[in-house]
Amino acid sequence: MKQKGIDSFVNQRIWVIGASSGIGEACTKAFIKAGAKVALSSRRAERLDTLAQSAKPGQALVFPLDVTRQEQLDSAYRGILEAWGGLDLLLFVSGVYTPLRADNFEFNIAQKTIDANLLGPMRAVSIVMPDMLKVHSGHIAIVGSVAGYSGLPKALAYGPSKAGIINFCETLYYDLLPQGVSVHMISPGFVATEATAQNDFEMPALITADEAAQEILAGLQAGEFDIHFPKRFSGFLKFLRILPYPLYFWIIRRFVKI
Repeated sequence: MKQKGIDSFVNQRIWVIGASSGIGEACTKAFIKAGAKVALSSRRAERLDTLAQSAKPGQALVFPLDVTRQEQLDSAYRGILEAWGGLDLLLFVSGVYTPLRADNFEFNIAQKTIDANLLGPMRAVSIVMPDMLKVHSGHIAIVGSVAGYSGLPKALAYGPSKAGIINFCETLYYDLLPQGVSVHMISPGFVATEATAQNDFEMPALITADEAAQEILAGLQAGEFDIHFPKRFSGFLKFLRILPYPLYFWIIRRFVKI
């Protein structure tokens, strides 16, 4: 049994959370160009307004919000239902990243990371899922990271938050496939964004946000559950997951110069 893809984005009602920059902004531009109706959310209202101006009249809605605030997510979803009567795709891209290692670990940063990166998507999914289950249709897509595959340097909070996304998406897929609701787990490698600009190390197979958006839209159309890219990097990290720990740690120490 294969889950449904999206044949065409024309008139699809899409909610992009994290639309103001990076991958979310690139996906939003691609959806608008493809003829979708897009609701834009993030904390930066002015960036959303600017992005919405590139759409045709009635094609874009703007709902600024903080993903750690349930009431703001609830309000935005009510606004989408009032305007469009339903939602076809939730794309959750929003996330935070602060490099952390054992010698600079701060619990308050870890807590904020988990709240935004793991509980944020859970809040959004809890809001849209009941209506999708009623109509046995819809798509839930969450951007995680290859950092969730296994432990990597400088990801002492970010990595666990993305590992949680992988488990969450796997379980969602199992539960929702028989109900006709599609789940898409998106695991990018290094993408040139404001977040990765913080990194002070060489990022292998670095791609642009526009390239990431192309991968995501293609995966959504094909109905893929596991959307990961660039394959030459994400495939290598998938391989590392199956190695015995002594070999895994040896490879990481040898090839990750951090």
